[in-house]
Amino acid sequence: MIVGLVIACEVAFWVLLAAGLVFRYALRMPRTGLALLLCEPLLEVVLFVATAIDLDNGAAPDWRHGLAAVYIGFTVGLGHSTITWVDARVAHRFADGPPPVKPPRYGTARAVHEWKTAGRWILAAAVALALLQAAVWYVGDDGDTGALRSWQQTMLWLIGINVLIAGSYTLFPKREPAGRG
Repeated sequence: MIVGLVIACEVAFWVLLAAGLVFRYALRMPRTGLALLLCEPLLEVVLFVATAIDLDNGAAPDWRHGLAAVYIGFTVGLGHSTITWVDARVAHRFADGPPPVKPPRYGTARAVHEWKTAGRWILAAAVALALLQAAVWYVGDDGDTGALRSWQQTMLWLIGINVLIAGSYTLFPKREPAGRG
């Protein structure tokens, strides 16, 4: 049930996003489009409540519950930037909006960009870690929390990888080729 709900939430995320943008740009109903986009967080609330009910009903915590926590974390950490990214491209393509801003390619500006990106991923992983820890505490010593702990380990790896990537742009900044600019 939980995996199906995670899939349904992901599909609903993109359906709401597409519908919101259609109302916003094609139908020229920006308030309705915004209302649809603001419904996105309700998906995570539904998934959170369903996961909590499943655990409350005695389900053994397994990878599915961990997946739900990770999905919620990723939506919290990356959902807004995804919506903003898609909105900028749709506005440019269909509503004569300005071209989307490209990320900087060189130097300190690129390092700052990479740290902001890493920050979103770290936020996603931190939210997932918190939800996973809450599930571990909720289950208590009586249940097998190995699957949840495994997801926590994966989130810690994700944080480490993002810090390494952003750090590499700070320590070894890419230089603009000679003759440009």
